[in-house]
Amino acid sequence: MTSHDATLGARTEDLGRALQIAGSRLDDSVFGKVASSVAGVRERLALGVDHTVVALAGGTGSGKSSTFNKISRLTFADVGVKRPTTAKVTACSWSDDAAPLLDWLGVERERRITRSGELDAADDASLAGLVLLDLPDHDSVAPGHRDVVDKVLPLVDLLVWVVDPQKYADDALHTGYLRDSSGMQASTVVVLNQIDTVPVGQRNNLVNDVKRLLRDDGLENVPVVAASTKTDIGIADLRGLLEQTVARRSVSAGRAAGELDAAATLLLSQTPAEVPWHIDTVLEREVDALARAAGLESVAAQVGAAVRNGYGSPEFRAPDPDSIALSRARWLNGAGESLKPGWRRSLGASVAGASEVAAAVSTALQGVTLDTRGPTTQPLTRRLALGSVLVAVVLGIATVLAAMGLLPVGETWTTVLGVLAVVAAVAALVVFLVAVQLRRALAARRAQGVIASGRAALERVLQQTLGVPTQKLLDEHRAVRELAQSARDDGPSAPLRLEENATTGQRIPVPSTGTVQMSDLRIARA
Repeated sequence: MTSHDATLGARTEDLGRALQIAGSRLDDSVFGKVASSVAGVRERLALGVDHTVVALAGGTGSGKSSTFNKISRLTFADVGVKRPTTAKVTACSWSDDAAPLLDWLGVERERRITRSGELDAADDASLAGLVLLDLPDHDSVAPGHRDVVDKVLPLVDLLVWVVDPQKYADDALHTGYLRDSSGMQASTVVVLNQIDTVPVGQRNNLVNDVKRLLRDDGLENVPVVAASTKTDIGIADLRGLLEQTVARRSVSAGRAAGELDAAATLLLSQTPAEVPWHIDTVLEREVDALARAAGLESVAAQVGAAVRNGYGSPEFRAPDPDSIALSRARWLNGAGESLKPGWRRSLGASVAGASEVAAAVSTALQGVTLDTRGPTTQPLTRRLALGSVLVAVVLGIATVLAAMGLLPVGETWTTVLGVLAVVAAVAALVVFLVAVQLRRALAARRAQGVIASGRAALERVLQQTLGVPTQKLLDEHRAVRELAQSARDDGPSAPLRLEENATTGQRIPVPSTGTVQMSDLRIARA
């Protein structure tokens, strides 16, 4: 596997994993386009991306087959007087492993030849990896010719249109193909064949007129090579152009990279960079909402009252379904605000429904202890209070009796008895007040305990029913974006540059060293 294969393979698999994670959350059209790109690049990688597929296309009698034979330096393609000559594609490959690619392109085995297997000419090494196709005439009236041309054109990497001085302005060529190729300058070359039939003084004018028509078609700076297969004019220039193209990163690899880049960009359009939502920022608000829906504070207050008063049986009622539904809707709106529609729908389907949340709330709150028992010191304080009251009563009676002279004690003891009675009464009051305070403190703690336990239970409900599935979806959203970014080639695209041919001085566009973002060649039918 070449470095291009490995790099493109890794990018393709990243895009494939992103597509698998995103799944039905993507728009059907987006999913289809990305899946098609992944499948197409995988298929092309299986064939190897270091082949440069060049197709010779043109009208009847333009000299495509002769040009094919001149480039390959073989007499293999059909050349005849009777038109049309053939409805089948002919191929010459400068590679021993191009058979799978030619199978993919639909080239019949008997119409293939391997250049490196025929001759070992040293000057052909510069075309290693080239696959040259001779297409049927695009303007032929023979049934099936146009279909063959239209099928093959979108698959090739470099398209060489062969025209002749008589029909270079043919409307079928310009309106049916070239005009719909605007933006494909980097992958288009025009060969003005049979230039030997044009007077020398008129040749430059003819070439300039071809360039004018191309500009009218929206194709700027497309190289026009004036050639003659009879006199070999321009053939060296054309071979030189192919050599310079093959010498750089394969156009096939560039096309695959460009297709991956376009697919990744399309996928990124479905996964916005920022989803400004964090569960911690909404938990407290929605716990408050569920607490109100379930009457948590009311139940806690009832527990406190029962502890203070010594009676009461508080319990949780069923939570208000409308409040639960509103809380869930608010959660989904917040979490899905920045998501595309497909992701929002998936979010709504992945979290629990309102009835499930309500049931979970009821179940969770049933586990909250509603303890209405009094203080553990209550029996002791009760006995102390009763004892103090009894002592105070007894001492009070004794004091009264002593004061009336009915109790034979001295005046001093009468005073002592009175003081003791007051002390006992005060002690009884103190014990009573302490007991009340203990109950109140315990009631407050129990009420707060119910609230704390209830809120903790509600938070767990939110985490399990809404939080976990929401976070999982957002994690997958982020994973899709990261994989799509990894699949996209963010390096600067090296622009095409004009290079002067050492033999002819003609300036032709060739890819600069480095990554070439070669757009997919799509020729619309007329």
